[in-house]
Amino acid sequence: MCGIYLTNITYEKSIVKDKLQTINFRGPDYMGITEIDDLIFGHLRLSILDLDKRSHQPMSYKHLTIVFNGEIYNYKDIREELKALGYQFKTESDTEVLLIGYYHWGKELLPKINGMFAFSIYNAETKEVFSCRDRMGVKPFYYYWDDERFEICSQIGPLLKDRKINDDSISIFLDTGYIPAPYTIAEKVYKLGAGCYMVIDLATKKLDIHKYWDLNKVQLKNISYTDAKEQLHTLLKDAVKIRLQSDVPIGSFLSGGIDSALVSSLAQEMSESKINTFCIGFDNPKFDESHIAEEFASIIDSNHNTTICASHDILDLVPKLAKVYDEPFADSSALPSLLLNKIAKQHVTVALSGDGGDESFLGYTHFDSLVRNQQIMKLPYSLRKFLSKPIFLNLIGQNSHRVRNALNTKSENDFIENIFSRKGRILKKPFNGWLQHYKDYKNWSKSILQKAADLNIKLWLDNNSNVKVDRASMAYSVEVRSPFLDYRVVEFARSLPIDFRYQKGRQKRILRDILKEYIPEPIFDQPKSGFSVPIGEWMRNQLRTEFDEALNEEFLSQVPNLKVKKFKKLYQEHMAGLQDNTPYIWKLFVLRKWYDEFQ
Repeated sequence: MCGIYLTNITYEKSIVKDKLQTINFRGPDYMGITEIDDLIFGHLRLSILDLDKRSHQPMSYKHLTIVFNGEIYNYKDIREELKALGYQFKTESDTEVLLIGYYHWGKELLPKINGMFAFSIYNAETKEVFSCRDRMGVKPFYYYWDDERFEICSQIGPLLKDRKINDDSISIFLDTGYIPAPYTIAEKVYKLGAGCYMVIDLATKKLDIHKYWDLNKVQLKNISYTDAKEQLHTLLKDAVKIRLQSDVPIGSFLSGGIDSALVSSLAQEMSESKINTFCIGFDNPKFDESHIAEEFASIIDSNHNTTICASHDILDLVPKLAKVYDEPFADSSALPSLLLNKIAKQHVTVALSGDGGDESFLGYTHFDSLVRNQQIMKLPYSLRKFLSKPIFLNLIGQNSHRVRNALNTKSENDFIENIFSRKGRILKKPFNGWLQHYKDYKNWSKSILQKAADLNIKLWLDNNSNVKVDRASMAYSVEVRSPFLDYRVVEFARSLPIDFRYQKGRQKRILRDILKEYIPEPIFDQPKSGFSVPIGEWMRNQLRTEFDEALNEEFLSQVPNLKVKKFKKLYQEHMAGLQDNTPYIWKLFVLRKWYDEFQ
């Protein structure tokens, strides 16, 4: 795993070196900087395949030069195909395969490759820069564009100097807790979307973006459940197998959940020796599921490592958030993710994970909510508005707030979007136009669950989950590989009937039935706490002074589009223990930390 950089802006080499040094954790093994024509290439290498210096980047072949971040899992197959066409190779790396493959096929290489990647290739003959990002958006790609000047990087931090803050992006962040593509925190700096490629024509000073892969209209397979389970099992085995290729130590993250248990089980089955599995537990039993992971590890016979953490172990990482997540990012599970990678790095450089299973196989609690309220949503909106009056809600009792959301939502699609957007509760003026970038989910399926799953993949997975995992792992120079993010698994899952994945409240049905072949169901079918930490409690107690000082009147008044009075009321209610307003407070705190670090 690595960090890439490319620009046509005239910088001194020392300035480029300083920029790369700020994200040196992405690739501490080697820093390469090369000038070709009027371009400056930079690369930070974390050596995974072919550790020899011959695989350093930037790498050139004839008139092409590449900077590449990621892994091409099927590179050996592509190399053999290219060898049959007469090409010779100087290295054992996937970088050279990618470069020569592009030389031969151009953009037609993209459907052939399976991996997680972000790369840029400069063609000195055509004066074009071709850049691309993987289908699922696992690897990041930021770029600055100002008519003719451009700057590309794996993280936004090196691109922030002298850039103005995008006020609209702050509104989006306060709504969602992250900033979705194509937006970023800075004006004229963008994220390249997942499954997209970009061409910069240096002669005409033109930039074009195209999609080479996307989700599409669901075509259900005519297949029995037994056959579907067998085919998925085979596919998952291959997705794990190709992710076990490494010239450095490799392990697997193993929590108390189904997804990581299945990935670790498959990895152990294919390994000739015991794999290393890693789990962190918490001294607060409410958030600890390490004992479940230990049961899993005992059954699959892995070399398991459990680290029990006290609250201060997590709290000590709060200052690291802004530095590593160099754009405002408010998913509090980033904190235990950082700690998990910190511990894993003591033993391995590559780790498998179960990320992506919930999206494709309907594992989140909001899928339950959609099922519960689906019949309500079918009622005419005028009738639902009438039934939302307190006199009717009081008859329902303790779950009235869940029903109220369904009664007050105009359409099924709005109900789905409310899962991912709070629609500006603490904003003076709601800023929801950004959702138009993700509107295609409405057309791919008639099922409310599949619609929500698709928006989960295109919006939340790309911009939240993948960002969390990439930054937390790269912070400690660990490469995380997620078999459930293999595009073949995603496509196969979407082709299965809903009841293969979600049946009468049984989430991830088909994954559970596969996992039963490795771990008895009574052991893995236990309540899951999730990868969460008690941020809400900490801000009332251990972090109270820090929060009071950070979220002062002076700072709040500078936050664009914020309802300061509304927020202060939410803050006071939370600190008094009257309401849990953690998400709103944490987002403002994260924003303040980002301001302090980068402004």
